[in-house]
Amino acid sequence: MRCAGLSVDELSRLAEVPAGRLCDALDYRSDLDAAELGRVARVLGLNEVGVGALASASYPLPEIGPLPFCVNVLSMRHGIGTANAYLITECGADHGMLFDAGGGLSELMAVWPRSVTKLDAIFLTHAEPEHSGGFTDVMRHFAPQRAHFPVGMELRGGTPLAEPAVVAVGAFDVGVLSTPGHALAHNCYLVGMRSAPQGTGLLVAGDLVFAGSAGGGYHCPTQTQGHLRRVMRSLPGTTVIAPGHGPMTTVAHECRYNPFLP
Repeated sequence: MRCAGLSVDELSRLAEVPAGRLCDALDYRSDLDAAELGRVARVLGLNEVGVGALASASYPLPEIGPLPFCVNVLSMRHGIGTANAYLITECGADHGMLFDAGGGLSELMAVWPRSVTKLDAIFLTHAEPEHSGGFTDVMRHFAPQRAHFPVGMELRGGTPLAEPAVVAVGAFDVGVLSTPGHALAHNCYLVGMRSAPQGTGLLVAGDLVFAGSAGGGYHCPTQTQGHLRRVMRSLPGTTVIAPGHGPMTTVAHECRYNPFLP
């Protein structure tokens, strides 16, 4: 609705769905039925295949192909779902890079792999509490040599980054994609290994894109949609997406099914 510049009442009229039904769906009180969602999708220009799959609780997930490094998904409860941080290491190593810091150190350590005892770097995607709340305590606990976050994010103890920066951390290259829109300051990070330049890359997506969804454009919906389409069109389809919430997916899969990528 934000991207289309429509109010609830305007969408209600165009999609022939009662405004109360739309408000209940927006506030997670009840779901729209398949016919209602189909009409909403057509008005808003959404991918109807993906919308229909979500409506029937059957949104497909792809098989995730092999990566040239190990990804530990640190999934913590948040609201009605989960929030994810990611610990990326060379397989078998006792050190690595952390992407996002969870809501706090105790939550993070509850899902932390015991085999990893040192951090080389920490990268934040944006400043929402479930993604950055643990930053200060993680810095104190692990004392990583590097700490990075988006330009425009007010935070002590690190260096801001913007596109097209590429940061070398050990065997890894971390490319920066500036993607404001969901938040004023928001980065995605494209992770690859220099020893496997043709290997599958990993997009740490923050709240830009999820399996079957996309981040709300709370700062600017136009920027959110523009960066979503730009990033997804620029990456190989095999790229694995590590989102801030929910399961991992791939660029090709979301370009086919995601409602917000018609």
